[in-house]
Amino acid sequence: MSTPHYINGRWVSGNSINRITAYDPSLGQPFDELDAADAAQVDEAVTAARRALPNWSKAGAVTRADYLQGFADSLEERRENLISLLMQNNGKPRHEASVDIDDAVATFRYYANLIRPLNGQPDNAVALPTVAFSSHVRLEAIGVVGLIVPWNFPLVTSAWKLAPALAAGCTVVLKPSEITPLIEQVYGQIADELELPAGVLNIVMGLADTGAALSDHPGIDKLSFTGSNAVGSLVMRTAATYCRPVTLELGGKSAILVFEDCDLDQAVEWIIAGICWNAGQMCSATSRLLVHESIADALMLRLKSAFEKLRIGNPLTGEVDMGPLTSKAQWVKVNEYLAIADAEGLHCLTGAGTLQSGPGWFVSPTIYCDVPSNSRLWTEEIFGPVLCTQRFATQEQAVAMANDSRFGLVATVISTDLARAERVAEALDVGHVWINSVQVVFAQTSWGGTKGSGIGRELGPWGLSAYQSVKHITRFIG
Repeated sequence: MSTPHYINGRWVSGNSINRITAYDPSLGQPFDELDAADAAQVDEAVTAARRALPNWSKAGAVTRADYLQGFADSLEERRENLISLLMQNNGKPRHEASVDIDDAVATFRYYANLIRPLNGQPDNAVALPTVAFSSHVRLEAIGVVGLIVPWNFPLVTSAWKLAPALAAGCTVVLKPSEITPLIEQVYGQIADELELPAGVLNIVMGLADTGAALSDHPGIDKLSFTGSNAVGSLVMRTAATYCRPVTLELGGKSAILVFEDCDLDQAVEWIIAGICWNAGQMCSATSRLLVHESIADALMLRLKSAFEKLRIGNPLTGEVDMGPLTSKAQWVKVNEYLAIADAEGLHCLTGAGTLQSGPGWFVSPTIYCDVPSNSRLWTEEIFGPVLCTQRFATQEQAVAMANDSRFGLVATVISTDLARAERVAEALDVGHVWINSVQVVFAQTSWGGTKGSGIGRELGPWGLSAYQSVKHITRFIG
């Protein structure tokens, strides 16, 4: 990839001395390399976006919707190639990669359909308590936005940000993760095909210094970041310098609550999906299992058997249930937590080891039972297939245990008593709750958390409003 950056409608080479390497985590081997963008190229991208903003923000909603529909259609046409790239660079099993492509396509289609009826819609009048004044409200593009996206769900997370930003009339500078630098280039390829006006979409690849140059650029009107709490704090500090708005989707240490009236076999399926999907590399991973004491022993037996039957390996060489961790750094981190568990004397029901499924970065799906609340494995985000369990006696105790966390992204409730499940869902201090379900996410629903899990919401109409500013125009009539 000699020209990996898409700036002002052109593919250009990177000018940084830094190089980005794409790895196949199933093999632990590199398969591509490219030059990173430097700070001057980030400035060039922001300048191009600023130049394109007036015309794009004034383009009709139908025009923007047509482009969004074009992105959806073109992503779908590239489906097999994109699935293969996710399998190779992320280590995702085929069925997970397929879901990711479907998610990105659905997101662009949703926002196309959401804004299409708005074309030519007059400003909304606002009722006032006097006839001496009239007032109306306009929703306008917030401006040039910087989008910094993670490696665990590339293409998906960028679609969640890019589609509503373009729909709102914003222009964009997108910075993909250096761990998965290739797949988001498809957006530039599609922009070329659709003849998207130059500067509306810009893509710069790079390491942390490239992300810092983008987040610290004075020409950015809003930042949207998905990633770790440590980096999110830096992004927020930088944004404070300019008093610019931010959307932050950060970490999680989410709970899954299993009540005594559940179907045990069904509960096992939902628990595994919550911790082993994407090898546990999810901010929404339900890594804290809270189970009613009356069924805990029976559930643990089933879970142990199910974990040990999972097919783990290279998704490119066979059908698997779970692939490797995406990077060596993440593999090292997860193994460090396994060592912490050993030092803390935690009871390991199964797992806690490196798998010999190949030369890549594989770990065993792991369960620790009766983990103390002060354990680092109970309180800290691991980002791997490591499940920690505790028991509860009452509904009130279960809710209190689930809410006892500095994070508040998601939760899952498993119970055949739907009235109780709804009560529990209402009591949980999180942004999204599933009842008797895997973690299915629809473009129509909101995404985001409370407490340390971030600021703001993505998806649904809330995702669109995150890229809009509100302007009131009030006129004296007399």
